[in-house]
Amino acid sequence: MLIPDNIHPENTIYYNGAFVLQSLQQNSPQDMFNLYQDVKIKRDISFPVLVLCLDWLYLIDVAKINEDGEVALCTSNH
Repeated sequence: MLIPDNIHPENTIYYNGAFVLQSLQQNSPQDMFNLYQDVKIKRDISFPVLVLCLDWLYLIDVAKINEDGEVALCTSNH
């Protein structure tokens, strides 16, 4: 769940996804290892949590893996 009612908000994908998004807004695209290092400095998350955050950001059309294999922000063409 993105926002379960039985844990602290700072342990949710929604909350941690904000740190991933912030890192991507400051430097996009970046490879997954550098993204993980950058986010881990700001928020001590595990790699599986980073992947879940990226999954969520992909599902809401905010982040993607580009043709070079880097994580990048999606550009809005709407």
